[in-house]
Amino acid sequence: MVILDKLDNHVQNYVYGGIYTMAVWKIVLIVVLVVLAALFIALLIIGNKMRKRQEEQQAQIDAAKQVMSMLIIDKKIMKMSEAGLPKIVMDQTPKYMRRTKLPIVKAKIGPKVMTLIADNKVFDELPVKAEVKAEVSGIYIVGLKSVRGGKAAPAPAKKKGFMAKLRAKAQKTLDEDKARRAAEEKSSKKNKKK
Repeated sequence: MVILDKLDNHVQNYVYGGIYTMAVWKIVLIVVLVVLAALFIALLIIGNKMRKRQEEQQAQIDAAKQVMSMLIIDKKIMKMSEAGLPKIVMDQTPKYMRRTKLPIVKAKIGPKVMTLIADNKVFDELPVKAEVKAEVSGIYIVGLKSVRGGKAAPAPAKKKGFMAKLRAKAQKTLDEDKARRAAEEKSSKKNKKK
């Protein structure tokens, strides 16, 4: 009877606006879930805006690109402030981006030596001290058409992932084990013959 009275009081407090107590861990869990949901929604919105902005920029780059013949003098990955880019470029760049390292290429285009920024994919393929035909949009090297003399740099070897390394290691261990067993069998056969 006492239990029913307590239960009845509890239900009345809940129904009539009384204080309803909830376990602390439930409250914390609800707050964390709400915050995570808000972050997820914010990231979706920001991601969509950035994707649209990048598509617009890519369309502008594609519209302005042209094929140029150039002699690659040097290529390095360095900070924008150290690269010697034009002042206009430095002024238009956000301050947080000025410290980031970019693939910088010094090339002779006609009689002028210019400092250009290369796309990450193209940077590895550009040969040093060789003449190339490249797609350029402003000061940005977008693509590589051809290399004079046909001495294009070999494509860099693709990095092995964790699972590929693990498989290779397991295969190596199996091969060594097979070789060891084969050697043991040969030696045991020789001992049996004697």
